[in-house]
Amino acid sequence: MKIFISTGEVSGDLQGALLVAALKRHAVAAGLELEITALGGPQMAEAGATILGDTVGIGSMGIIESIPYIWPTIAVQQIAKQYLKKSPPDVVVLIDYLTPNLGIGSYIRRYLPDLPVVWYIAPQEWVCSISPRNTELIVNIADRILAIFPEEARYYRAKGSQVSWVGHPLVDRMQSAPSREIARKTLGIEPEQVSVALIPASRKQELKYLMPVIFEAARIIQDKLPEVHFWIPVSQAAFRSKIEQAIGNYGLRATLLENQNLEILAAADFAIAKSGTVNLELALLDVPQVVAYRVSRITAIIARHVLKLSIPFISPPNLVQMKPIVPELLQDEATVENIVFHALELLQNADQRQQTLADYREMRESLGDVGVCDRAAAEIIKNVKINTAS
Repeated sequence: MKIFISTGEVSGDLQGALLVAALKRHAVAAGLELEITALGGPQMAEAGATILGDTVGIGSMGIIESIPYIWPTIAVQQIAKQYLKKSPPDVVVLIDYLTPNLGIGSYIRRYLPDLPVVWYIAPQEWVCSISPRNTELIVNIADRILAIFPEEARYYRAKGSQVSWVGHPLVDRMQSAPSREIARKTLGIEPEQVSVALIPASRKQELKYLMPVIFEAARIIQDKLPEVHFWIPVSQAAFRSKIEQAIGNYGLRATLLENQNLEILAAADFAIAKSGTVNLELALLDVPQVVAYRVSRITAIIARHVLKLSIPFISPPNLVQMKPIVPELLQDEATVENIVFHALELLQNADQRQQTLADYREMRESLGDVGVCDRAAAEIIKNVKINTAS
């Protein structure tokens, strides 16, 4: 069985790697020879996929921010299209990655109409859509959507898509996370130390627009809480030097580590994080957090005044049940003062922390049971067999 997977950015590479591992488990159990080719990154390669193009570093969020990545995206799409035309797989799996995957999916529907397409983790058009046309394209491209959020499943099912809700894959990933005690011992964190995780960037643009405000807030928190120490996971090795320089510029007591993301998150008493998959990882580890996000001012003006976009929530913990579990500070609200205020509330107010933890427990009930990636893999393989039989 030949499977092609297309995804991008750090989070997509993680989700893709979890899926590749599950597909391989199912192939072994079924006695199948499995060949997985992908657009993705190093985590998918380590899981056993052959990477046609590395898409981890060409992701962005925003209109102006995406301009530098137009040609790299087109180039990697061309590689994918040539591969699909020359060596059609048994099934194509698209993971999130809206615009690039719309391009690949549209190509398949035009030139390879009989090729089964499964969209796993559909783009968040159900939260905020620039154009109804995007939803229509997603529904027309995908033979089946494997949804990870309950609201995502309801939305696409109502639009006419064949949908299976499989649950959120991070439920599986967190099974391998260390306990708080083990993580703190691994990192050498003393019992009296207040450990705060800083997650400023997984995209290049976030180093410019988001890291300065997060680090300035961290400097003020450090002045107020002498026992605090910051821990920063490196999402991309290329970011290390800029983050190290910023740590020095802001005078932070901070440790920067690669390949120990789960240890840093599990050991934390609190986190200041960009919006993304990491927010749900923190929630599943019972770490209170404040979420911040900024894009360029031009992008914000276009989104707000031209496109009239309204985003109810942006972080995954709040999207699960569509209610405010963690504080979200977006654009003009993502100020140093606001971040510090919410951080100190969650670090020092026991009632506020307990409320957050109670909301986390309720949220978990909407994420599905362990075995998410195996359910997704089974659906993908079943879809191939159904299409082959017909």
